[in-house]
Amino acid sequence: MARDIQLKERWEMIVEKLSNQFADGDRLDLDSIIYLIGVQELGQVHQKFKKDQKLDLMHIAICKLLEPYGFYEFDFVDEDGWPHYKVKAQLPFLKAGEQSVLMKEAIVNYFVETEYIE
Repeated sequence: MARDIQLKERWEMIVEKLSNQFADGDRLDLDSIIYLIGVQELGQVHQKFKKDQKLDLMHIAICKLLEPYGFYEFDFVDEDGWPHYKVKAQLPFLKAGEQSVLMKEAIVNYFVETEYIE
């Protein structure tokens, strides 16, 4: 149970920090945070993106976030600087709540590794 409490506390810390930094204090949701991670991973932070590019950014983030779990593996960066991943294992069927917990855990781990939070 302590692990769940720590995850919740760290998640709230991330949401608060990112919301203050990028949304003038408006609370960012899970998808917004995944998008921000995609922009960070692409490294083109001051660029405007089209709708399809925004979906691609979210895909980059999901691949990066789930890479430590063995679902994806970094493959290459294309000529435009976009990272590509290959599927290593199919994601198991998860209920919506379980997907949310997995992504929050992966995001917390990402921000701990990047030293954005402790």
